Amino acid sequence: MTETSQTAKAKPFDDIRVLLGDLPPFDEEAAAAARARDAELTKPAGSLGRLEEIAAFVAGWQGRDRPSMERPLVAVFAGNHGVAARGVSPFPPSVTAAMVANFRAGGAAVNQLCKTFNLSLKVYELALEMPTQDFVTAPAMDERTCAGTMAYGMEALAEGPDLLAVGEMGIANTTAAAAIYHALYGGQARDWVGRGTGLDDAGLERKADVVAQAVAFHRDHLDDPLEVLRRLGGREIAAMAGAIVGARVHRAPVVLDGYVACAAAAVLHALDPGSIDHCLAGHVSAEGAHREVLRRLGKAPLLDLGMRLGEASGAALACGVLRAAIACHSGMATFAEAGVAGKDA
Repeated sequence: MTETSQTAKAKPFDDIRVLLGDLPPFDEEAAAAARARDAELTKPAGSLGRLEEIAAFVAGWQGRDRPSMERPLVAVFAGNHGVAARGVSPFPPSVTAAMVANFRAGGAAVNQLCKTFNLSLKVYELALEMPTQDFVTAPAMDERTCAGTMAYGMEALAEGPDLLAVGEMGIANTTAAAAIYHALYGGQARDWVGRGTGLDDAGLERKADVVAQAVAFHRDHLDDPLEVLRRLGGREIAAMAGAIVGARVHRAPVVLDGYVACAAAAVLHALDPGSIDHCLAGHVSAEGAHREVLRRLGKAPLLDLGMRLGEASGAALACGVLRAAIACHSGMATFAEAGVAGKDA
């Protein structure tokens, strides 16, 4: 039986498509109430800049006039890639498992950031012993695996976080992300490829060639963004896409990490631009074309610090900005409470 006939008979992606067609909208009333409170706080209007916008954004997506950050979750998804065997990273796939152990032992950068900003951290290990297929010669995943991994990502919302930050770990996953961007946005492979964890010039050329070969191999199947995801992505990217959708269903705003995390968002955006309206870009990465990706997604990054670590580090750091925005909105006194003459006095 051919791959085409198998796909025609079994459509595991159907549930994902149905879910995307019925996502909760932004709560304009809650956001308006948050803006009304902001107008009464003891400061000149607009003086906190983007912090004021963030407070209203969180309020609208949480559906409450007082935004909260009582149960924030940083979710790091880890997966391995068959394409790593082509020398697209200076590190072997065994590093993925080693870093997962480091996360769990509390020794990574993201652990320190989560402690600093009082964020819960969970690490999701995605069959590291079974890398995806080498997508230069075969689809990275079959449809059932990809859809099931997206569903698994949705389970990150099971305990009801009120804010979700998504990140990843996976040797060769910047290659997968670059392939997704090349498939979705066109151009040349080199437009989307960066140095990842430190490739030299020869490695960078090899990586661009791998991405070009992969997109050419799958070119007849790339009109559907979910096909792009399963053919060129990885388990961690599929799980992040599922987590982003799950967060929307549960009315939890999302903070995106860097170049790889945004590949998951890019797939959803290609399916329906409104599906990632509840997402903020935590930062702009130093990796490759991340700034151009954010432009295409319509996301202005909260931070620009030259980071390219992954593991949700940029998103976790940006959560500190969100915590500050929410604290100011909820904790500041109004003019009436403080006995201060307002602007119309």
